[in-house]
Amino acid sequence: MAAKLKYLSHRERKRKFTSSIIANSERKGIRSDLLQMGEKWVLMKTAQTPTNIAVIKYWGKRDETLILPVNDSISVTLDPAHLCTTTTVAVSPAFQQDRMWLNGKEMSLSGGRYQNCLREIRKRAREVEDKERGIKIEKKDWEKLHLHIASYNNFPTAAGLASSAAGFACLVFALAKLMNVSEDESQLSAIARQGSGSACRSLFGGFVKWIMGKEDDGSDSLAVQLVDEKHWEDLFIIIAVVSSRQKETSSTSGMRESVETSSLLQHRAKEVVPKRTIQMEEAIQYRDFASFAKLACADSNQFHAVCLDTLPPIFYMNDTSHRQVLVYICWIISYVEKWNRSEGTPQVAYTFDAGPNAVLIARDRKAAAQLIQRLLFYFPPKSDTDLDSYLLGDKTILKDAGLEGLEDVKALSPPPENGSAQKYPGDVSYFICTRPGKGPILLSNDKLALLDPETGLPK
Repeated sequence: MAAKLKYLSHRERKRKFTSSIIANSERKGIRSDLLQMGEKWVLMKTAQTPTNIAVIKYWGKRDETLILPVNDSISVTLDPAHLCTTTTVAVSPAFQQDRMWLNGKEMSLSGGRYQNCLREIRKRAREVEDKERGIKIEKKDWEKLHLHIASYNNFPTAAGLASSAAGFACLVFALAKLMNVSEDESQLSAIARQGSGSACRSLFGGFVKWIMGKEDDGSDSLAVQLVDEKHWEDLFIIIAVVSSRQKETSSTSGMRESVETSSLLQHRAKEVVPKRTIQMEEAIQYRDFASFAKLACADSNQFHAVCLDTLPPIFYMNDTSHRQVLVYICWIISYVEKWNRSEGTPQVAYTFDAGPNAVLIARDRKAAAQLIQRLLFYFPPKSDTDLDSYLLGDKTILKDAGLEGLEDVKALSPPPENGSAQKYPGDVSYFICTRPGKGPILLSNDKLALLDPETGLPK
């Protein structure tokens, strides 16, 4: 048989290959006219979605399957130029099964969260037509067509930087565009929520509120935008990445244990967060940084107090190299509080999600430059690390801080509000400087797609 195939013309080989695809697809019930372009029939969409950092934390579910939270939460969306997920989704009658690749490695889509998102999006799919290529997909076809998905994070995965939030939000947004779904971002957020709770907040830019909802089916548990990214443009966000390794205790299992064992969580959800959420919304609306900082720091501290009140206790803030990271955490919290008191008004807010990486929010560019000076004085890079790779994201802040290279870092003087001149070189892996950012976007440049437009496989 192989010898005969060797002498077939290119046209005959293509015809035989296309016929085999059609035969296989017809067994699945896929219309044969969908295959008129043979193996070239691939439709794709590529999207980019930001991550977000909660300033009023989501911790604990009242429904594990639908991912319904025990309290409202509020987050700030980060600039996707610095922290984002890029996802390409493709459909073709030639695909034999749904497949996904994350950061270049193929992973299973059999998990309930992925299946929930795929099912809900497919239910809402509408007719899609590409007149130039002569392709028309009817609504009923989507249930039988398979998908290829490739996703890439430009920041550490599962290290407490909300990679799953950006990932599921990007997946749902890209699929909605591919399948011509009519639902708006809030409605899509209710689908993304079923993949990862925090994902619902990444469907918008600026500051976003996830409304916990009251309905058993979760229909009213969705995200709404409080203000867009231009509302509070003065803010700068600096992330100190201590660990980029995967968390020892996942957020999912940690939340379950907290709900089952922490009495503090019950008090927080019923008594504290409802009032704090209203206060935070007002602080954001009026750009009241003093109130914003007080609320964000308090909520972060209480979130980790809940983790410690859980049985067994959860140590998200020091899950790697315990002594070293605990010293760093205590230093960050103590120093920010001390600096804010010395200025008479808060300059910086701190918040820690489910991981040891500190998120520091500066009130304006001047405070951000001063913060960078202080951070680099106490946490300088190792001698073999250059400044350009030690501070990622918006590097323009280095000029404001008067830092052009490592010699400038070495020449920094101890901050006046802190008597200690002890330094901790190497305790921080790197810093990311970013700003409040916009929500998801479609990428029209085909060169940015992660899948090959001819095969639908990773490039």
